[in-house]
Amino acid sequence: MILDLLWRYRRNAAALRWYRVVYRLAYRLGLTVWQRPAPPADLVALVEGPAPLPSGRALDLGCGTGTDTIYMATHGWDVTAVDMVPKALAAARRNATAAGVAPRFIQGDVTRLDDLGVGGGYTLLMDFGCFHTLPEDRRPAYVAGISHAVTPGARLLLYGFSRPPKAAPMHAGVTVEEIQRRFRPAGWRLLGAERASAETLGIGVNRADTRFELWCYQLERLPADQSDGPRAL
Repeated sequence: MILDLLWRYRRNAAALRWYRVVYRLAYRLGLTVWQRPAPPADLVALVEGPAPLPSGRALDLGCGTGTDTIYMATHGWDVTAVDMVPKALAAARRNATAAGVAPRFIQGDVTRLDDLGVGGGYTLLMDFGCFHTLPEDRRPAYVAGISHAVTPGARLLLYGFSRPPKAAPMHAGVTVEEIQRRFRPAGWRLLGAERASAETLGIGVNRADTRFELWCYQLERLPADQSDGPRAL
């Protein structure tokens, strides 16, 4: 009986794009364990490090309540932030107002950026735990969408679990092999792939480092004339 109910849940959730259902339910129940009090060190390094990126247009994919969006906006970036959960965006807008910044918030699916009218010219992209929850059939659209939205030399910080929770109703997680397979043909170079500490990031998931293996991938968009050439890593 229980197995039958689980099977029906997985089937129905798949039809409804489970990630939309799960995220909306998580915010409704207050189970947002991925929320962080501060931006990750890798983002801070790109914005404020010894060789910071020139401030320009930034795109926060799956922005949640706006921690990274607000950080980039307060450091001179013109930020567009996308999330599909109205409750998360409402909180993000309140937080941005309290911080005295006005990023552009858009409700929608990150795999449909062209439909959302996010525009182009982005030089910095942030994805904290968004791509790794997308279904297999929507991941190519994500890669295509961000590739259209950026300029050559743009940086992408992408965080995700390599060993996702077994209770996920569909495939989730991402590995370095998948990053290479999906992003290299689209003209991205992988600059680095490192284990990230959930405890250091302030994520409220017990033993996330050992159970799920959180990784940070940093990628660079290559110029068109280099997109078919040798790539690092």
